[in-house]
Amino acid sequence: MDISNFVKSEFKKYTEPEYKKFSSSLIPNIDNILGIRLPNLRKIAKIIAKNDWQTFLNDYEENFMEDTMLKGMVIAHLKEDYDSMASLVENFVPKINNWAVCDIFCGGLKFFKKDKIAALKFLYPYLKSQDEYELRFGVVSLLSHFICDDCIDEVLRILFNLKTEHYYAQMGIAWAVSICYIKYPDLTLNYLKDSTLDDFCHNKSISKIIESYRVSKEDKEKLKLLKRPRHTKRT
Repeated sequence: MDISNFVKSEFKKYTEPEYKKFSSSLIPNIDNILGIRLPNLRKIAKIIAKNDWQTFLNDYEENFMEDTMLKGMVIAHLKEDYDSMASLVENFVPKINNWAVCDIFCGGLKFFKKDKIAALKFLYPYLKSQDEYELRFGVVSLLSHFICDDCIDEVLRILFNLKTEHYYAQMGIAWAVSICYIKYPDLTLNYLKDSTLDDFCHNKSISKIIESYRVSKEDKEKLKLLKRPRHTKRT
């Protein structure tokens, strides 16, 4: 298979100008979007993962956001050994420059579930990073694969000790806290009552929880009382 011609042909087939406009409105500051729907990208990724994926990952030039997203999807579809997968992920993370590529990539990384102890160790440097999307990668990986009985205590400890002023990293933290609450309300509520999150992450976490249809009206009213006044800094 000529991987380059295959991808270009598939992209030409699936590109939608109207979807490009829609995607561009959701992903600010990114001007190289083609407009290809995720199910179609996943179809292409599955085919590449079963063929010469090494050439695609190493040599295929990334001109569009979909090129980068496709490489992430291909990696997620692979079934290599843990160390090989970790190396591929490590090489891909610096390519992430928007929330969409980050979140689609993280959600597909099922290999993390093979060895959660090793996977958490792998994520720790990203969770300490000052880079906006490295940190979001770590946080979204946590919420995608580690909010479970075995890991919830560690996940909550990590989330409530994160400090960042980067918007998309903060939004990732709030999203993760909301999922923790939905799955483990009592444990998460204890953290929220004595929250060490900055005001934005704290209030945004509560807002996201309140938006969920899986939270009762009674609990939503109680959570509203935990919100901090705007523009107030904790000492």
